[in-house]
Order: sequence, then C-alpha cells, then structure tokens
Amino acid sequence: MSYGQNTRDISKPVEIGNEYTVDITDTGRDGEGIARIGGLIIFVKNAKAGDKYMKIKINSVVSNFATAELVSGSTDTT
Repeated sequence: MSYGQNTRDISKPVEIGNEYTVDITDTGRDGEGIARIGGLIIFVKNAKAGDKYMKIKINSVVSNFATAELVSGSTDTT
C-alpha cells in the first residue's frame, strides 16, 4: 500500500479532438445538450435533449466533464 499517492485511475473515456456518436439525453442550465460516455458528462453546444446519433467533437476535458461541438452533417433521427 502506498500512502500519499493517488491510486485512482484518472484516464478519461474521451480525448480532445476525437469524434464520437452520442444521444443527447438532457439539457444543461445554459441550454446546451448533455450526453454521457463511460459515465463522463459531456456538454454539447447547439444540441437538444432527444437528439439521437449525433456526431460530436470533443473540445475540452476536465476532471468531471467535457465540452464538445456538433460535427457538421450530424442528423437527428427522432
């Protein structure tokens, strides 16, 4: 056992610049869409709850959430 060291896995399920396909499940307080990948919350600009199969590109990743934008050509199949 090591004392004073963080033994938690700090890797994130997404990486900056990568693209992912997600469903937008909720709306944030500032109107952005909310998706989740591997438990990480992703705030998606110009998306809305109910959008399905949306292609996003990750802009930033911090300790407990990420931000993303829609990739042109994403379609809502609802």
